[in-house]
Amino acid sequence: MKRTALYSSARSRALASETAASPAAPEQPTALTRRARLGGWLARHKRLGLVLGVALVALAGVQLERARTAPPQPITQSDIDRAVRLSLENKPLPSQAAKAFETIRPSVVRVMGLDHPQATGTEAKPPARSRNPQEKSAEQNASIGTGVVITESGSILTNLHVVHGASRIKVVFADGTESDAVITGVDADNDLAVLQARKQPDDLQAATLVTTGDLRAGDQVVAVGFPFGFGPSVSSGVVSGLKREFRSADGTQVLGNLIQFDAAANPGNSGGPLVNMEGEVLGIVTAILNPVQQHFFVGLAFAVPIENAASAVGLSPF
Repeated sequence: MKRTALYSSARSRALASETAASPAAPEQPTALTRRARLGGWLARHKRLGLVLGVALVALAGVQLERARTAPPQPITQSDIDRAVRLSLENKPLPSQAAKAFETIRPSVVRVMGLDHPQATGTEAKPPARSRNPQEKSAEQNASIGTGVVITESGSILTNLHVVHGASRIKVVFADGTESDAVITGVDADNDLAVLQARKQPDDLQAATLVTTGDLRAGDQVVAVGFPFGFGPSVSSGVVSGLKREFRSADGTQVLGNLIQFDAAANPGNSGGPLVNMEGEVLGIVTAILNPVQQHFFVGLAFAVPIENAASAVGLSPF
């Protein structure tokens, strides 16, 4: 029987020496191997992994809650000033006079007295005409003034000298609506007339009236009207004095308890509202004073206090 050949002992020692002289290279772990090991670890420590995951989620929630509930930083005056400055730079605020004008504008009315008699010596002249003559149109001989709506029923307050002697009265409202009007009340002592238009806008707005009891010299005021037919025009100034007295140029009439103001007023402003910075009516512009009788504004104008004017239409005093 043939026997399997065996290496001699010398050969075995030689092979052993070669093996010892050439050690095997260390095994390099791969990405797959690492994932496999991690998976094995998680499988063996499943409960610990779950606890760690829950802990991480809780920690993230705590951080978010801290960020949400962190106390705000105190606002300093410097922060406020900077915010206001940036706001004004982007959108400047309108002036007080502009806001007053926008408030009263829907209630301001253009008033025209039409078909006055020609100046032939028989023309009817109210006592007040010499102190504030109306602008005249050569085409239709019209007097032009201003009025203000003061009741929801459409009562219009104006100066008597604007409509006195006119055969026809026409008014134009802020929205452009035109209508004939009639005189429904007269207060000659204060040069006032109350008009009622035959047709009125659907959205007619009455002005807000305010007492002059708290009015002081130096308070800001705005006059609105149609000077020389232009308008509505706005001029601003201050109250120059209170309880003034004015005598007409011909000396036939004296008006008392007037508000003196320096906002520009010219023929055509007659009957218009004098308002405060809130757009509330303080009085009705009625006269200008000009020593040289040239009929233009030199800094002195007068208004009938609204208390007097309101009584002309039967409104209760303030």
